[in-house]
Amino acid sequence: MKLKWKFKKIIVSLVRLNNSPPEIALGVAIGVFIGILPVYGLHTVLVILAAILVRPANKIAILLGTNISLPPTVPIITWSGYEIGRFILRGNFEPLSWGFFKTLTWQKIYSHYQPLFLGSVILGALCASVAYLVTFFIVKGVKSRKQHA
Repeated sequence: MKLKWKFKKIIVSLVRLNNSPPEIALGVAIGVFIGILPVYGLHTVLVILAAILVRPANKIAILLGTNISLPPTVPIITWSGYEIGRFILRGNFEPLSWGFFKTLTWQKIYSHYQPLFLGSVILGALCASVAYLVTFFIVKGVKSRKQHA
């Protein structure tokens, strides 16, 4: 119940900003895309660059969208991105497993980064599209109810 209340509070605070539904949805979508990219340690830099370069996007929404990569979701995002990239590249990339991580070295990370990055870009684009649509319709609905009240 607490999580639902926090989510509602975030939506209400976004809606109260004087941005249109497309601007808020664009911000969330950009944030989700950045949050899924495997550029660990550079997410904040990318958020700042996106906030500067994509003027119509809501800056707070960009930051909130990056929260898709919280610790509980990072393993799922990483595995999904890697598997998508592995499927597309069809190279000799071993599947992620406990054995893979037991023998993990910098060399192994470097040699397996290509499918992870490619798959994460595709996964990020898909998730950003869904996040845009969901956010757009939620914000539009909340704003229209607010105007009619």
